[in-house]
Amino acid sequence: MLRIENITYAVEGRPLFDGASAVIPDGHKVGLVGRNGTGKTTLFRLIRGELALETGTIALPRRARIGGVAQEAPASDVSLIDTVLAADTERAALMAEAETATDPIRIAEVQTRLADIDAWSAPARAASILKGLGFDDDEQLKPCSDFSGGWRMRVALAAVLFSQPDLLLLDEPTNYLDLEGALWLESYLAKYPHTVIIISHDRGLLNRAVGAILHLEDRKLTLYQGPYEQFARQRAENLAQAQAMAKKQEARRAHLQSYVDRFRYKADKAKQAQSRLKALARMQPISSPQEAALRAFTFPKPEEMSPPIIHLEGGVTGYGQTEVLKRLNLRIDQDDRIALLGKNGQGKSTLSKLLSDRLPLMAGRMTRSPKLRIGYFAQHQVDELYVDETPLDHLRRLRPGETPAKWRARLAGFGLGAEQAETAVGRLSGGQKARLSLLIATLDAPHMLILDEPTNHLDIESREALVEALTDYTGAVILVSHDMHLLTLVADRLWLVSDGSVKPFEGDLEAYRDFLLARDKPESPKPAEAKPKRASRDTVLALRAELRKCEERVEKLSEMHDKLAAKLADPALYADDKVSDLEVWNRKYAELKDAMERAETLWMEAQEKLDAVQAT
Repeated sequence: MLRIENITYAVEGRPLFDGASAVIPDGHKVGLVGRNGTGKTTLFRLIRGELALETGTIALPRRARIGGVAQEAPASDVSLIDTVLAADTERAALMAEAETATDPIRIAEVQTRLADIDAWSAPARAASILKGLGFDDDEQLKPCSDFSGGWRMRVALAAVLFSQPDLLLLDEPTNYLDLEGALWLESYLAKYPHTVIIISHDRGLLNRAVGAILHLEDRKLTLYQGPYEQFARQRAENLAQAQAMAKKQEARRAHLQSYVDRFRYKADKAKQAQSRLKALARMQPISSPQEAALRAFTFPKPEEMSPPIIHLEGGVTGYGQTEVLKRLNLRIDQDDRIALLGKNGQGKSTLSKLLSDRLPLMAGRMTRSPKLRIGYFAQHQVDELYVDETPLDHLRRLRPGETPAKWRARLAGFGLGAEQAETAVGRLSGGQKARLSLLIATLDAPHMLILDEPTNHLDIESREALVEALTDYTGAVILVSHDMHLLTLVADRLWLVSDGSVKPFEGDLEAYRDFLLARDKPESPKPAEAKPKRASRDTVLALRAELRKCEERVEKLSEMHDKLAAKLADPALYADDKVSDLEVWNRKYAELKDAMERAETLWMEAQEKLDAVQAT
């Protein structure tokens, strides 16, 4: 159980928590929500003990392990699978000790503990997690240095999931996942055996993977039971009730104040006036919690163009001489809302770059409407803003002929007020940077807007504002996102990018989600007359190696068994002054027998697997 009691903490004099309390029972899955800047990440740091509380306590059971993704996996020569396996430090230490231990008793203890933690199935579990996060079998054997920072973040996530801490803290875990990875994570977390707290603005994740919402507002913590949609309804009811009470109280205060103002100096009414003045002083203001204002985006409207605005026939594109996408036969009209589906690496970004004229057409024919303007937003563009310049400086450079008032009006239309307009970009939040990038992408009133993961770093209210803006927008939208809520509300056509081409996906997003979740389940048994697929040479070699390990383990335990049996056969051990020693040796012998039974079971299972594949 995680117990947060009456905590207080401030950053640079700004209070983030003031008497905040909450209790999270063991095994609960909780979404931590609140406006950007309220202190959600700080709360994680306080729980991990990285920051010192001013007052209050945060308590966990003794020896409880806390895990989270602090930073990406290092760019080392260690393979992905070994990096993940090393995250279970107890298993790694025991495996290393098993290779060097010579004391029979210690060997028995190590083997027993390895069996208890199911150490021999660890490689399969690690591989399953890596596969769910987008790494195929070949990639799992490659070194971390072969992958970019975003992919190494996935490795770091896989490592902490594999280590299974008692309290798992995840801060925006879907920001570096694609839709497929995000859906897999939802399913995985729903079955996670321990406590999970997730900071997220992804409604899909908060609706399907958690059973409670911890809301941070006004420096307090409030735990709501149920997924996000239930929290949102209850929150709206609480707001309406608080606003109604505040309105009634304000009317009462006004009535009392009016009486005091009229009669406080009249002798016959002075006593009553003083009584009402004291009542006013005692009346505690009812704070009407303000829902974060829907910070709207204002997309400029382009002029209408004749359809289609883009027509592609037999298209081929890629990088250099490498063809990534082929057989592209696509049509886009100005009123299209298209979501691109498919695993990372299949070509969604490649198609986006082709459509935005950032990649050449290697073969085929593409027809564009004359004077077609395209706006392009990708996450990497947020990182390419000039960190030493203010948003006003960006617009001054991009629109030198406009007035400062016009620049400020444009920024305000994207939720960047007067203070943010004059703040260096390097000091803006991730969401504010994303807003500036979206403003720049739409500055020319594009006829088509290509958005690659636009919701990263946007809070829930800003995501809702983006949905409204895209709904009102009169141009075409090409959307890549892991946010199913956004895709569901915006997209009316689905294109699946896979196997080097792009095809319409027949079905809705729920059908696509079911397709993805079913894809990783074991296939149905084939008919008896179907010839089984022959196992690969690598599979046979791996099974033989596993069988040898099992045989060696049984041999080692058998040797220890003989030594312990000889020890227990020694009459000196049964002397009256050796009773306590005899109990210890008997316990060791029982543990060893148990370890031998488990080792023999694993040996037989390994032999059966090898026999099965060799029979095909």
